[in-house]
Amino acid sequence: MEKNYKKRTQKDYNLSLKLQVVKQIESGELSTTQAQRKYGIQARSTVVSWLRKYGSFDWENQTPLNMVKTPEQKIMELEQKVRLLEKQKAYLEDQVDKKDQKAILFDMMIELAEKEYNISIRKNSKPK
Repeated sequence: MEKNYKKRTQKDYNLSLKLQVVKQIESGELSTTQAQRKYGIQARSTVVSWLRKYGSFDWENQTPLNMVKTPEQKIMELEQKVRLLEKQKAYLEDQVDKKDQKAILFDMMIELAEKEYNISIRKNSKPK
């Protein structure tokens, strides 16, 4: 059986995919190897780096993060979560902006085509 792998870079994996993979591994739905196969991730180290970055395991002390924490640790953890959420928000806002720009461009193209060729491209649906 021959597998067709496509060379990928970190930019090929969006943040929501990374978070989904981490969630599925941490919940026990998938192992790291199963996640690699399911999502076409070439290296196990890629998945492990996502677990370290986005997961709920304290890799420094090799303990789950649900152990008792000092107020300072809780503050640092929350600040890290805020930074992650800010990154996610900025990414999503950028995606919305790009989609809006595309919609405007497509509208302009349709209007131009309708005027240039004197045809109606948009369907006018009648209310029921």
